[in-house]
Parts: sequence; structure tokens; C-alpha cells
Amino acid sequence: MDTGSADDMAPLRDAVIACAADDAGEARRLVLTLAADVGLRAVVLVEGESDRAAVEALARRRGRDLAAESVCIVPIGGATSIRRFLDVVGPDRLDVRLGGLVDRAELRFFRHALQDVGLGLDGFFVCDADLEDELIRALDVAGVESVIGAQGELGKLRTFERQPSQRHRSQADRLHRFLGTHSGRKAQYARALVDALPLVRVPRPLDDLLTYVGGRLEE
Repeated sequence: MDTGSADDMAPLRDAVIACAADDAGEARRLVLTLAADVGLRAVVLVEGESDRAAVEALARRRGRDLAAESVCIVPIGGATSIRRFLDVVGPDRLDVRLGGLVDRAELRFFRHALQDVGLGLDGFFVCDADLEDELIRALDVAGVESVIGAQGELGKLRTFERQPSQRHRSQADRLHRFLGTHSGRKAQYARALVDALPLVRVPRPLDDLLTYVGGRLEE
């Protein structure tokens, strides 16, 4: 069976997202066809594009090509959408390994949806409080500021810090809020922060997820 490439996974990912939004018969058939075409082995469900960027960045640093391993990472657009995506890629639909990342505050949505399809939380790893928080703590404040400087945005950060609403916050909290000021910035820094991390300091949920999807389905 052929394995996927980076270009192969984008159509499948898009088809899963489209099917979760409109579960028409044609959309479901397309998911099944594309999954078979790439020999799909595992699906990773993450809350947003920044989580996908971080998982892919760490995989590259670990010398892995997730698409070539037939692993598709799907951003679901927020934890409350998890059930709709399980209706597309869950055990009643695809015979693949499922995993993912979830913020601690959103864990209840994942737990309930997984229980409804007969699954537990095995393979779903919890970030405390979210992935950006995990990365800031792993790299520390000075390390994150260095990455922001390398991205040419240190001036923007300093301007942001001077806003009255930010003055009472800790620097770690200000950094977290700066990284989340728009969605493109979150994905940009998810990649950049993972690339800057010493591999021995990778947040455990991220590392554990990558290890999990490297396993074989029958394990």
C-alpha cells in the first residue's frame, strides 16, 4: 500500500473538515477514497492550526515525515467540534489510530465525545493550560523573547506590553497573550518556538503524542 506525502495529506485533511461541516454522502465517500489512497494509518485531532504547526515542526526535528507515515493531522476549529470530527474519522467510520492534543479547560468536551463513540482518552494528551503555555514554560521568558526578536517583532511586543490592560500581568502571561493576538501569529510562533526548543525540553504532551502516533495500530 502506498504511503502518503505532504501533498497527499492536504486533500484528505480538507475533505475531513468539509465532511465534519456537511456530512453528505458524497463528502463521506471522498474521505474514504482519499484515506484509502494514502493508506491512512492514524488521524491526529488538534484544536487549531497552531497545534498542527507545532506537531509538524517537532516531527521534522525528530527526523520524521508524518505524511509518509500515513498520519494526517486535522485542526478541528475548537474543542466543541470534536464530536462532529469523530463522526467522520471515529471507529465506526475509519479503522485508524486516533490521537490528539487538548487544552485542560476543554478536556470535558473530548472526554464526553470519545465516550459516546466507545473510546477513552488513550492517545489524547492534555496541555496545561494550552500548548502556548507549555511552550513558554519549556523555553522560559527570555527564550521566548529571543524567538520573537528573531522573528522581527520585538518592537511590537514592547508596544503590546505598554498597553494599560497588560501592565498588571506577569511577563509570561503577556507573552502568551501576544502570541495569540491573531491566528496567523499563533501558528507562526508554534513553529518557531518548537524549532528553538532543546529537544530534551519539549513539552511532554507534544512529545507523547508524536510517540503515540508512531506506534502500530494493532499495538
